[in-house]
Amino acid sequence: MTWQMNVDPFGNIGLSALVAAIPIFFLFWALAIKRMKGQFAAMGGTGLAILIAVFVYKMPADLAALATLYGGAFGLFPVCWIVITALFIYNMSVKTGQFEVIKNSLASISDDRRLQALLIAFSFGAFIEGAAGFGTPVAITAAMLAGLGFNPLYAASICLLANTAPVAWGAIGIPIVVGGQVAGIPDFALSQMVGRTLPIVSVFIPLYLVVVMSGWKKGLEVWPACLVSGGSFAIAQFFSANSPVTAPLLPDIIASLASIVCTVAFLKVWHPKESWHFADEPRSLGKEALKFTGGQIFRAWAPFIILSLFVCAWGIKPVNQALNQMTKMIFDYAIPISGLDKMVIDQVGKPKPAVYNFNFLSAAGTAILFAWFFSIMVMGASLKTAAGVAGDTLKTLKWPIVTIATILGFAYIMNFSGMAITLGYAFATTGAAFPFFASLLGWLGVFMTGSDTSTNALFGKLQAVTAEKLAIDPVITMSANTCGGVCGKMISPQSIAVATGATGLVGRESEIFRFTFKHSIFLVVIIGILHMLWTYVFPGIVPAYVKPVAAAAAAVAAATVNRDGLMWLGIFVGIVALVTVFSRVVGANLVGAVRGADQVHFH
Repeated sequence: MTWQMNVDPFGNIGLSALVAAIPIFFLFWALAIKRMKGQFAAMGGTGLAILIAVFVYKMPADLAALATLYGGAFGLFPVCWIVITALFIYNMSVKTGQFEVIKNSLASISDDRRLQALLIAFSFGAFIEGAAGFGTPVAITAAMLAGLGFNPLYAASICLLANTAPVAWGAIGIPIVVGGQVAGIPDFALSQMVGRTLPIVSVFIPLYLVVVMSGWKKGLEVWPACLVSGGSFAIAQFFSANSPVTAPLLPDIIASLASIVCTVAFLKVWHPKESWHFADEPRSLGKEALKFTGGQIFRAWAPFIILSLFVCAWGIKPVNQALNQMTKMIFDYAIPISGLDKMVIDQVGKPKPAVYNFNFLSAAGTAILFAWFFSIMVMGASLKTAAGVAGDTLKTLKWPIVTIATILGFAYIMNFSGMAITLGYAFATTGAAFPFFASLLGWLGVFMTGSDTSTNALFGKLQAVTAEKLAIDPVITMSANTCGGVCGKMISPQSIAVATGATGLVGRESEIFRFTFKHSIFLVVIIGILHMLWTYVFPGIVPAYVKPVAAAAAAVAAATVNRDGLMWLGIFVGIVALVTVFSRVVGANLVGAVRGADQVHFH
């Protein structure tokens, strides 16, 4: 029996919206005031949402439960699948000692703290964000900077601020993918819109960083390096975010690599007259000597090169089609959720589809899994060591997995019950100013959840519904939600906790919050203004797109597998094989055991 959604159960949209917002208020209270752990806050918020859906919105309990489980399943696959496999590679790099090579290669380029911050916090941090996301880059880069001799407070704060530029495409584009899924717009169109906004901010972030570190006078001394670092990143970010081959999965990977290469090349021919250091750091600290050969450095970076190649291959449409067709030959991966599919009638009288796509082979996480297999060979690790790393990674991620699945369950019950639509109608009362407030909503969401993915899941439907009600293209408001969210990352309690844990500043979270808050507000206001301009002054910047239909997955079903896709897949696998062999040859004879290698040797 179907159920008709009622988006105004009290007959007063303001009162209905206030009640619908109770779970969100709870999340804000639990995370910002009570400082509750993310998984418990998510569980509490989801529980409240289910209760309101059942008792206020009169949604049948079985439909409410199924909608929540449907969202949780999407959180597990493909979202968590990407996080898990990406961290397999990173943790293997640490375990085998190859990450020490990466750290040394970056730290040996310059002894100037400003330039080290550009390379590690901004460029390399963006690379880790693109590969893993979910707090990993802040933890890694903050620890690296502290290890190089940075003041721990600055190490933590600078890395949080630097993480602004890449967050939208973190963890192989998951925030964009989730945002498109929840809002009902193509993820490529959302990537294009975000890719026409964030580069405007990204180009200035490096200079912003060094000015915050050293003041205006000392910061401007390295403006050429800042321009190269931010300019190369922004240009690569723009083009990769607007290319159907690389978007929405690879913009961070490509932009960060471009920034690293261009900045390193520039520093070969340019350096400030005087190196700058913190006033209180030991005088003996400085430029680290390069301990490894070029071949060994290439080998250390090879797993991330292989990851990029595999993800790029999976992003090619014929390859994606071929993989879906191969999956279809094994089982029908488009699984209707029995009891929920088309059982909820939305506010315009249309049944809501509920089809879970377990397209395992074409999932980005599977591409990364294959990259991990090749990385094991590159790093020379034993199968026992690889299995141990995988097990340890899963243990480490158990609570993040619960949190992600639960918060997506929260998002789906908000959507299927009509609560998100209620809030959308209420937000529509902001009228012409909504594109600005849409950015603030994304900012608030990331502050609460610590994740741009989660805020897109929470507010994606709201943003789309409100935009349509106001005759605004929903890709603008979803872009505002995503871009505004990246500005909230630096003040989220979860991100700050990661940073303090990595730098030994546990208990000093309030200092970091005070440090980053004003920068967060400044940047989100800029984002809001930009989206007001896109809406009313420069509407031509909005990409043209066609909304996806629920049955699109069936189109890939065919008797034969796409031959072009198989050809491209074969080419990329061949390139990966060459990179693997080449890295083992040129990176042989790694001298000395590296801490953490656990009897893994390179020959």
